[in-house]
Amino acid sequence: MSTEQNKAIVRQLIEEVINQNNMSLGEEIMAADIIEHEEMPPGIPAGIEGTKILFTMLHNAFPDFKATINDLIAEDDKVVVYMTWNGTQHGEWMGMAPSGKSMSIGVIDIFRVADGKLVEHWGLSDMMAMMQQLGAMPE
Repeated sequence: MSTEQNKAIVRQLIEEVINQNNMSLGEEIMAADIIEHEEMPPGIPAGIEGTKILFTMLHNAFPDFKATINDLIAEDDKVVVYMTWNGTQHGEWMGMAPSGKSMSIGVIDIFRVADGKLVEHWGLSDMMAMMQQLGAMPE
């Protein structure tokens, strides 16, 4: 597949799976045995099931949750996306009662694509900034 096709798959993941919480599409574009290199929150498994749980939790806690792509770069079989996650906490998040506060954090993800599917993922997100913005820890 071309780098443009690989970028289109990652864009679809963000715009349709993550932003619209369309997990059935996620199952179509993520390999069943996707290798997850990002540490998931406690109690959340790696792979497609963990992705479903994590984004369901995010959408429940932040009903207006949105990931905005700031940059999307591809080379060979890898796609790197730098995005901003925004939302207002109206539900429980990681044991925190709803705060009504907004958060905006930077997230960097790297995906490896093979045969039209996401087969490997690395990610970094500024969870400390999120917790500070929500009032769970001092700035």
